[in-house]
Amino acid sequence: MAQSMNDGMNGSMNTRTDARERSGQGVGGALVTLFDTVATWNERRRQRRALEALPDHLLQDIGLSRADAVTEADKPFWQG
Repeated sequence: MAQSMNDGMNGSMNTRTDARERSGQGVGGALVTLFDTVATWNERRRQRRALEALPDHLLQDIGLSRADAVTEADKPFWQG
């Protein structure tokens, strides 16, 4: 009995799913999808700015040239 209660509780505690799976769930799903998309765009922008700010010797350590970093940083935030 206790095991079945724990199984039920564990199932309800682990309800986070991918936004694409929730997108068909009305307005709430659409808002979650929108939030996830904006968060992805913001993270992409942040990472590109950080890459562009790296000094040349660190870019060389990860196998990129300054031109590679500038090319990546110049991409619009929505482009993957």
